[in-house]
Amino acid sequence: MDVAHRDHLLAAARRALGAAVVLVCLLAELLVFALGRHAALHLVPACAMLLLLLLWRSGGRGGGSAAGVVLVDFACLRPPRRLRIPTAGLLEHLRLIGCFDGASVTFMSRVIGACGMGDETYFPPSLHRIPPSATHADALAEARAMFVPTLDALFARTGVPPSAVGALVVSCGGFCPAPSLAAVVAGHYRMRDDVRALNLSGMGCAAGVVGVDVARAALRAHAIDYAVVVSAEIVTVGWYSGRDRAKLLLNCFFRTGCAAALLTSAGSAVSVPAKYRLVALARTNRTADDRSYMSAVREEDGEGITGFSIGRGLGGVARDLLRAHLLELGPAILPWHERLRYAAALLLFRRQQKRSKKVPSDDDGDGPRPNFLTAASHFCLPSSGMPMIRRLAEGLELNDKLAMAIQKN
Repeated sequence: MDVAHRDHLLAAARRALGAAVVLVCLLAELLVFALGRHAALHLVPACAMLLLLLLWRSGGRGGGSAAGVVLVDFACLRPPRRLRIPTAGLLEHLRLIGCFDGASVTFMSRVIGACGMGDETYFPPSLHRIPPSATHADALAEARAMFVPTLDALFARTGVPPSAVGALVVSCGGFCPAPSLAAVVAGHYRMRDDVRALNLSGMGCAAGVVGVDVARAALRAHAIDYAVVVSAEIVTVGWYSGRDRAKLLLNCFFRTGCAAALLTSAGSAVSVPAKYRLVALARTNRTADDRSYMSAVREEDGEGITGFSIGRGLGGVARDLLRAHLLELGPAILPWHERLRYAAALLLFRRQQKRSKKVPSDDDGDGPRPNFLTAASHFCLPSSGMPMIRRLAEGLELNDKLAMAIQKN
């Protein structure tokens, strides 16, 4: 039984149970009145109905549970084969375009060889040219070439027309034109006048998850049936032609890609099959920390060429952020026996700290960590080289063997 059908059955059972409880409470009120019992007994059915109302509102469509949102289906972009950029072809391309010196080409060759990119990745047409063209028009053309085929596939796969979409969330980290990308998509599909079109930019790799959170809020707050989340990165505007090695990294890591997802509420009147249910969603923000804030910045180099700088401490920032985030997410996904084990280990650790007169700290790296292998059997990490994967594995408390397995996959 798929998620949507099961949710509809549960919702119907909950409505039937609620109606039965209301009927029982009303009969109890009539019985108390008919028998002339003490007036205080009238409070019992009234309190039961009030409790039922509270449970109904908390578990309904506007409730606080993340499980009220389901993913109907999703689609990922597969660009035309003519845009494929094998590793050998990319290295030759970097040598021929003429804007990089020998040291920069050697550096990028070393990074590309270590980052794990395969031969089935893609570049937009603007970057296949010699020299590459990174104009505003090229970036818009790349955006349309990614968004339109991906959304066409999503609408065809689900059978949901664009006119049924009530909320549209488009995320792209480095490109924020006017009109916005959300307006470009809504205009192309002639979406309805009251569509909630939202555009996210400058949020990096977290934009996709933030987009899901925004779509969930829209489904809760408004009487809409469907929300679409589209996430992509416009590689054209991220291309860097200078010599700063911190900015050259972006040329090595990013490729053309796009994904779109159709979301709806589990308790909505629309009956469609769904693939996944949103069980939990947590966000951890550490931009108040200067090291985190400056780990990835778009700025000009000494020659006035704009590029995206990736700080040398990005791996450590990702590891520490992941650890802090998992402590927030843990209560929602860990099984009860692992919660008990972690609570006992944490109490023992605090007791030992107290005996040694050491000030307790949540950032203490020697403290116990939950075993997230008890809650997750698969990990999806970015293919940006073994150093970054090793840092993320440290944040997940994975051993070297598992980190190497992830790198090979």
